[in-house]
Amino acid sequence: MADSTLVFIVLGLTLAAFVWGRFRYDLVALAALLGSVMLGLVPSQEAFLGFGHPAVITVAAVLVISRGFERSGVVDVIAEQVLKVGERLFLQLAALTGTVVVLSGFMNNVGALALLLPVAMRLAREHDTSPSLLLMPLAFGSLLGGLTTLIGTPPNIIIASYRRAVTGDAFGMFSFSPVGVSVALAGLVFILLLGWRLVPQRAGKASTEEMFDTANYLVELKVGEEAKAIGWTLRDLHDALEETIPVLAVVRGEKRRAGHAFYGSLQEGDILLVEAGPEEMKLLEDKAGLSLGAELEEDEVSADETASRESDAEPVQENPGRKHRKEKKEKKEKKKKKKEVDTEGLELVEAVVRNDSMMVNRTVTQLRLQNQFGLHLVAVARDGGRLKQRLREIRFRPGDVLLLQGGESELTESLATLGCLPLASRNLALGQPRLLLVSLAIFGAAILAIMLDLLPAAVALSVAALISLLVGVLPLRDGYQAIDGPVLVLLGAMIPVGQALESSGGAALIAESLLALGSDWPVVVTLVGLFVITMMLSDVINNAAAAVLMAPIAASLANGFDVSIDPFLMTVAVSASCAFLTPIGHQSNTLVMGPGGYRFGDYWRMGLPLELVVMAVAVPMILLVWPL
Repeated sequence: MADSTLVFIVLGLTLAAFVWGRFRYDLVALAALLGSVMLGLVPSQEAFLGFGHPAVITVAAVLVISRGFERSGVVDVIAEQVLKVGERLFLQLAALTGTVVVLSGFMNNVGALALLLPVAMRLAREHDTSPSLLLMPLAFGSLLGGLTTLIGTPPNIIIASYRRAVTGDAFGMFSFSPVGVSVALAGLVFILLLGWRLVPQRAGKASTEEMFDTANYLVELKVGEEAKAIGWTLRDLHDALEETIPVLAVVRGEKRRAGHAFYGSLQEGDILLVEAGPEEMKLLEDKAGLSLGAELEEDEVSADETASRESDAEPVQENPGRKHRKEKKEKKEKKKKKKEVDTEGLELVEAVVRNDSMMVNRTVTQLRLQNQFGLHLVAVARDGGRLKQRLREIRFRPGDVLLLQGGESELTESLATLGCLPLASRNLALGQPRLLLVSLAIFGAAILAIMLDLLPAAVALSVAALISLLVGVLPLRDGYQAIDGPVLVLLGAMIPVGQALESSGGAALIAESLLALGSDWPVVVTLVGLFVITMMLSDVINNAAAAVLMAPIAASLANGFDVSIDPFLMTVAVSASCAFLTPIGHQSNTLVMGPGGYRFGDYWRMGLPLELVVMAVAVPMILLVWPL
């Protein structure tokens, strides 16, 4: 069997696995690489050279520098200004989307979105705005901003490195700017004037209480003198129930301890603040002997006695139907008041599950959240609504919004380790002015070195990342955490596979087929076709993988037409970063799915016209700046 045929089989299976989504994209890419090695498509001695590729090193350095910006307070200074825009929706959209476009040009676009996502949620809460109107424009803005510079998005870095391999000269830091800035501005204008109106407006889910309806599930349960749970720890309680029912607090006398920090044994008279529905309450009563708190029971008896006395009393001259409705309303209000539980001092935080999170496809039991991370899972929301199934049965998905309880000191570290992004309003820490200036100075020096061609981008940015770590802009541990392992594995594994597509003649075969179809058409028609194909591919697989696969095809097309390679490579760079149709095309889209309450089919409503706008602006600009 010809090598080109084997490459097509490997790539076909790889794309199918990417679209299926059962296995994480880095594992799929690694499987594709190892399969190519075993089939002889990639020489074994070159199998892992991709992990030392300049594109991989550049992406890692950009991630570290981006985290340094966050740590030093550069982004918080900007976010503080964004929060001052007021209650007009247009101004909120302009401030958020415009800011993320600018930030995404100089830092990882997922990182830029992650920094502004809590700001957007806070704006939605303070001004009673549906977050669905803010979050999709924010996600799309982060993709548009990445088009503007070399380091804005991995496809630009990949295309620049590929150009160096083919022509001996890479695209520069701002080579992408004329086209990228034009496209980003056009996209921003579209989003602000029309795009946001196409986003389905979901019911306001901007607060923890509204999204999870937590108040209706909080109850106080008493450890009575005959309760089986006397002498049990909270872990014993969970084991006995064979269920993860969050105990948010234990009240003993005048003292109250958070559930995640209570390690003692339960005693008679203890009150447990539990997040439980009717089924869970019955389980707690049957297996642990817990019952409603004494005060609540007395309230119930008192309410019933009052109702009984009122029913036995002589009727007043009043319409019987009206009196019945009045009594029913009063009883309902008393019941509602009785259900209110004091939640002061409980550390609850919302967090969204990232694509690369270790939680994906795993349950709370498998993760051992309480034992390993000191976190209680209180509730899970998906597609804008709270999941009703048992917590222990839920397999987490990217974009799920979790309501967690934990100690303030452990929350940040635990969420970072798990791969979750906190959504709660964060206190803007402005960092240290000295580090802020040092961070900007280091980054500026690296950009200058790239522009003056003193150092290659990978070397200049790696030096900047190293200096940031040495001078304390970013602690070493945070630097390692900033490096997105799955993305680097994806790049390192797919680069040799992409090279195999070219060396086997597969890219040339695809190019010849496209040339045959478009032989009677102008070159610009083929360029538009390449744009559409790459854009569609990026909607279902990672944009970096799309760039790796399409770059050799673009080069073969340029050679077939005997024209400059630059407009074809620039077409791939722009279109690979325009994944606006689905939530799976880019991490930014996935991150806003849960908090915004979006469904899979919501993205194309604004995404499809935005892709048309991008293509209408990008193709003429590419031909103008990079003529054939």
